[in-house]
Amino acid sequence: MNTNPSALAQLSAAKSDAQSSAASRDERGPRPRGRWYSFAGAGALVAVGYMDPGNWATALAGGARYGYSLLFVVLLASLMGMLLQWVASRVGVVTGRDLAQLCRERYSRRTTFLLWIACEIAIIACDVAEVVGSAVALQMLFGFSLTTGVLISAVGTFAMLALQSRGKRPLQRAVTALILFVSFCFVIELALSHPSWGEAMRGLAPSRELLRDAGMLWLAAGVLGATVMPHNLYLHSALVKEHARAGDDAAIGRALGGVNIDTFASLGIAFIVNASLLVVAAAVFHANGHTEVEDLADAHRLIEPLVGSHWAGVVFASALLACGLNATVTGTLAGQAVMEGFLRIKMARWARALLTRGLAIGPALVAVASFGQHGSNALLVATQVVLSLQLPLAVIPLVRFASDAGLMGRWRVARVPLALAWACAGVIIALNGAMLWQTVFSG
Repeated sequence: MNTNPSALAQLSAAKSDAQSSAASRDERGPRPRGRWYSFAGAGALVAVGYMDPGNWATALAGGARYGYSLLFVVLLASLMGMLLQWVASRVGVVTGRDLAQLCRERYSRRTTFLLWIACEIAIIACDVAEVVGSAVALQMLFGFSLTTGVLISAVGTFAMLALQSRGKRPLQRAVTALILFVSFCFVIELALSHPSWGEAMRGLAPSRELLRDAGMLWLAAGVLGATVMPHNLYLHSALVKEHARAGDDAAIGRALGGVNIDTFASLGIAFIVNASLLVVAAAVFHANGHTEVEDLADAHRLIEPLVGSHWAGVVFASALLACGLNATVTGTLAGQAVMEGFLRIKMARWARALLTRGLAIGPALVAVASFGQHGSNALLVATQVVLSLQLPLAVIPLVRFASDAGLMGRWRVARVPLALAWACAGVIIALNGAMLWQTVFSG
């Protein structure tokens, strides 16, 4: 059979162009005709930040010291997180810009720079928690020293981010798989710990002691900071901003529907994990009189004899390591998004990971070297409080942009959702103010 070389060359070129076009579409986002699941993925990356080692420290300390009383705070923080992430994703899809870009466009240079610095502090604080938590998990599983664990965990970031060399989907699938693994681990822990579900249900109601007990208030602020992270709002808006063309109402409607399902499903799983953490701590430690348990290592050491199963300790440490590995991704991606959005500086992911990890390793090494396991846990809780203090600086601009009719058009947030979003901002500011007051005047 005779074959025209020119025709073969044209066919090969057309095939190459089609493959390139398909790859480009995959990088930009789902096809316009995609169903809701074609918009999935961003929610899993954001949910990672809702179950990182910082959450473990605050939830375990709260459950051990106060039993089921702080479940209400976990529920409230999770609902606030769902609402604010919904707002952030809506702003990203509708405007085609992320929160950092909008801040740069609409605020002065000085304000933009200050907001960027605040966000970077939050990212570094979060990364400290991830480094320390992963180091503790490695010590539990393999007996490494905490210093060695800190250094090994720093390398984990690059291993996770290497998956992005094949596009967004492999990384999203890996993150989702680890989230499901963590969820399975806590199904096992709940089965082994035999919690009092009646007391747990009562713990979902608000407690008056929250404003009277400085320790409870401190942990409540930590839970809030560990659950609703400021840089997650920047990251979510950046991950979904290319899902639809600005002004195309049909495409925006489809994208919002898919993104909403992805967001609420992912954060629903994160809430279950966080609540399970506190329930296990209440059932195993508080119920047996170990109210002083605050360290992740102490929790691992005690959970096996108290539950009566060797697997309780193994599952506990494995889930913690999975959360630490997952959380390495969020900080790096968020750092890249805020640096590009606020400063228009584009940095390679490996370079951004190296920068963030380099700044986080210092405090982590100092804590574990000076205070051992106890210092590392205190640092974990403190980092979550830092996140809580930074949160209003992200929430207030976000809600203002989302409610701006000139910016959002018919998709702006209004009425009940807007009132609830401002209420979230008010709760965050009030809780932070009460925590600072208690800290200063209770010594």
